[in-house]
Amino acid sequence: MYGIRLFFLPYFSEDVLLKKSHPHEALDYFLLVFSTVLIAAAGNIINDYFDVKADRINKPDKLIVGKHIKPRWAIVSHWTLNFVAFSIACYLTWAYETFWYVFIHLLSINVLWFYSMYFKRKFLIGNLFIAALTGLVPLLCGIHFLGLTTPFQSANFMSDFKEGANWISQLNLKIFFIVALAFFASCLNLVREIVKDMEDVKGDLLLKAKTIPIVLGVNKAKWISLVCLVAIILISLPFLIEGYSVFNQTFVRVMGPSFIIYILLLLCCVLLMKKPEQKRLKQIDLILKITMLIGCCMPFYWYFL
Repeated sequence: MYGIRLFFLPYFSEDVLLKKSHPHEALDYFLLVFSTVLIAAAGNIINDYFDVKADRINKPDKLIVGKHIKPRWAIVSHWTLNFVAFSIACYLTWAYETFWYVFIHLLSINVLWFYSMYFKRKFLIGNLFIAALTGLVPLLCGIHFLGLTTPFQSANFMSDFKEGANWISQLNLKIFFIVALAFFASCLNLVREIVKDMEDVKGDLLLKAKTIPIVLGVNKAKWISLVCLVAIILISLPFLIEGYSVFNQTFVRVMGPSFIIYILLLLCCVLLMKKPEQKRLKQIDLILKITMLIGCCMPFYWYFL
């Protein structure tokens, strides 16, 4: 989330930079990040609470609820973390005079509860919910910053690059960055959720879950994941190719991390084409995590470039 802040720093309005408006913006953004982390932690706790039976089979070494923490304390911790996060959202709604903070926080808290309790065991719906919540994080950051920054001028953006560049240079870079980040984060996390379901088939069968690998079979779930990854690569390629017209000779230096992401995604595709063994699925899961981490860190790379 702080990578998004670095991206928006050059666009901050003069009033914000001089602390004439929202003098505590840096602290407020920290609270926004903190509240997001709290909701995610609360979601993990309630997910573990409802998944105790499955986790005893899928990951007995990582079992927490019932082994290290009593179920009642898990529930108390869940609601305590959510209460603190929602309180922060109420403050941000008051400070920035927008209902979005309360709405998105309340939506996330309820979706994570019903996901863990019910939708996680339903065909595709649970996967889509978690993917959507992942994409909601950069959208929330975008809502926070769009009101604090100056309007985007493509002429200013193009002043340092090749003249006569094409359509990509005319996009509103701020909105495009947030929407693209949200879209690709959602898609990658959707693939990761399907891969995780493939890993957890034995435990999910105990819960009578109807995940994609259980309903369609692990082999078909594998090919669905592969198709999704190929689609992500193909959708992003036109922007990468057109980006060359913008950055010209600095293209490789500016977009370097993107090539690492493509290599990792292609590696996942290769692994998915092989037999879906537990060890291989864990490797794919790890590679997807690293891919998303690199994507989140790209603004840091650009800032210090």
